[in-house]
Amino acid sequence: MSIETNKTSISKHFNENLYMRWLILIALTLVFAVILYPSLLIKKHTYSIGDVAERNIKSSRDFFVEDAEATESNRKQAVDSVLTVYDYDATSISVLNTRVKDAFSSVRSIYNINEITDSNTIHDRIWKAKNEFETQLGISVSDDAYAILEKERFSEKIAGLISKITTEILITGVVTDKEALLLEADKGITLRTIGTDSEKVEANLKQYYGLDQAKTMVRVIGQPLLKNADYDLLNLVVDFSQSLIIPNISLNHTETKIRKTMASDGIKPFMYQIKAGEMILREGERVTRTHLAKLSVLNAKAGEKQIITSSAGIALLLFCLFMVTYIVLINTQKHASQNHNKDLIFISSMLVVFFFIARISTSIPEAITEGMAFSIPASSLSYGIPLSSGAMTICLFMQLRVAVLFALILSTCTAILFGNNLGLFLYFFLNSTMAAYWLQNCRERKVFIKAGLKLGLLNVLIVTALNFYSGNFTAYTMLWDWGFAFISGGIIAGVITAGFAPLVELAFDYTTDIKLLELANLDRPILRKLMLEAPGTYHHSVIVGSLVEAAAAEIGANPLLAKVCGYYHDIGKVNKPLYFIENQSDGKNRHDKLAPSMSSLILISHIKDGYELAKEIKLGQTIMDTIRQHHGTSLIKYFYEKAVQLRGKDAVRIEDFKYPGPKPQTREVGLVMLADVVEAASRTLENPTPARIQWLVHNLISKVFSDGQLDNCELTLKDLHNIAKSFNTILNGIHHHRIEYPEKVVADTSSKDKHGSSDKKQPKPAPDIQNGDTEDRSAHLKRLGLS
Repeated sequence: MSIETNKTSISKHFNENLYMRWLILIALTLVFAVILYPSLLIKKHTYSIGDVAERNIKSSRDFFVEDAEATESNRKQAVDSVLTVYDYDATSISVLNTRVKDAFSSVRSIYNINEITDSNTIHDRIWKAKNEFETQLGISVSDDAYAILEKERFSEKIAGLISKITTEILITGVVTDKEALLLEADKGITLRTIGTDSEKVEANLKQYYGLDQAKTMVRVIGQPLLKNADYDLLNLVVDFSQSLIIPNISLNHTETKIRKTMASDGIKPFMYQIKAGEMILREGERVTRTHLAKLSVLNAKAGEKQIITSSAGIALLLFCLFMVTYIVLINTQKHASQNHNKDLIFISSMLVVFFFIARISTSIPEAITEGMAFSIPASSLSYGIPLSSGAMTICLFMQLRVAVLFALILSTCTAILFGNNLGLFLYFFLNSTMAAYWLQNCRERKVFIKAGLKLGLLNVLIVTALNFYSGNFTAYTMLWDWGFAFISGGIIAGVITAGFAPLVELAFDYTTDIKLLELANLDRPILRKLMLEAPGTYHHSVIVGSLVEAAAAEIGANPLLAKVCGYYHDIGKVNKPLYFIENQSDGKNRHDKLAPSMSSLILISHIKDGYELAKEIKLGQTIMDTIRQHHGTSLIKYFYEKAVQLRGKDAVRIEDFKYPGPKPQTREVGLVMLADVVEAASRTLENPTPARIQWLVHNLISKVFSDGQLDNCELTLKDLHNIAKSFNTILNGIHHHRIEYPEKVVADTSSKDKHGSSDKKQPKPAPDIQNGDTEDRSAHLKRLGLS
């Protein structure tokens, strides 16, 4: 007894511990965060070029990667497209002409100053001015050439010829390095005029002279101009022109470099997008530079600090979601379960299992389509994830509203897993909700298949709506979407639920309507044993089952559960059947030779024996609780009064004659308690007329209610009124009168009066309602609010 008591105490403490509930919610939040961000626990492997990938790596988000080769190629093209800059000195012609003119004019002025002097004096002054003449021209002049100029008196004509020849050549343009210039012939050059902002693109580069070519062109250009001049003068003009010509087009390295740098910097990196869920590196594949670039950006985007902050944020959001859902679920549930923590663990386990399935499903498309001759759209495969099976399983063991909240949580988290996909959230939430709805009150295995078929059709409708809404679909993808949504998302979900339900029953000791139907079979071994060894108890249990089934339907409780609980509530009597009055057929009551306290212990023991037997044959916690609670803490009044008569009231402890309880915790157990009392007492009625049965039922329900046995099972006065009406109908059908045949059999009721039900409260003889005693009945009805 102490071990069983300790187990019960531990179980009660576990289910009622508020801190345990918060611990479960926190643990659930952490598990979901790890599933969303597995990198929190799994260390990322660092790869180098040429390494073999150990596992598949997929992108967890959308991001852009720079194609370094493409970027470099674009920049090279931009640099190559920049034309080389050459500077053109347009002022060089005027400057050169001015120098020639000034130099000749300066020397020629000597002749004007010394017109009255002798020629020797002029000659000396002219030769003294040679250095200044050379300085002004910027070239060296030989003595022979200077002498010729002296002879020609530094003629203005000679200066004009030199200027004309050099001007014609410089206007065309003279470049320092003609060969380097011609390398740009395919593209052309940018010719910028010095001193101005003007520039132009020159494509015909052959028109420009190199320095040697320009000097050659001096003789060519000067030949027709000096055709009548003597040879010495011709050579002098040519030599002077060749010496004076300098390049007026020069390469500007600095400006060209600046422009090429600006062009290169102006090219933005070439980026290509990696979509969320895209495979970056496959298992067994050699790592290339491109792979490393993608992994580098992915790791940079999802750095350790960012992962921690993101996972912390999603963990807080999930915790708030779980907390709000749990509070709303518990605080607003009319008939809350007494096993809060066990239920919470069950719901949490289902969330983890199906969310893990969703997580695995993110990598299924690549695994399935790899090596196939045709491709399957990833969206189609996501429609085939059987998440609705989770809501269906929840609905089997709990209420529809719990399944809907479960569907809301799981759909939200799955949508986050698939990149905040609103379409998938709507798809999973709607199909999970309707799947749970279609599985309500499931009592046959074929209901799973029917629900799966309905769900498949609904999935096809939802997928069609989503595809039409997005507008991004083809006939090919639509067919695949329909196929996966109907078969995997619908039919297979129902099959999975059918196979998953028994496992949940075993793991969490829950009882479904399907199991209740199996237990309601009267051919089960324990019921057959009860029928053979304790036939009175068997008959009593069957009638109790009928009573509570009808009453449960009237008040909105579970009729099937109530009926099965009625069948098994007294199976503990099978151990000592002859100590219970309904099984005594020889008129001998064994309690007559026992002390009242011993009789009380024997009666109370059928509770413990029934509980142990139910546990042994695995009837389920619900029926085990019914066996423990169906007598509550009521008093075995017959033996208590007998003990008081024998020993005196002060010598008798009333606690020794009370059932250990607890009181009924659910409406179904409360119904079993009431039916148990009413059915047993109805057997003692003499002449059970409808009025007598009605008085008996109301009187007994009133006593149980007044004793406080129904305080914890949420039966209202309205419920009690409906229960009484239902009991009256059933009992009147059982105790209906028959016509009297000529051979009247007189029943000897003396033994019944003497040996009444030894484990039930002995009711007073029912008064004759037709002759009086109406005041007592009215008092009971008013107390219950039934009159």
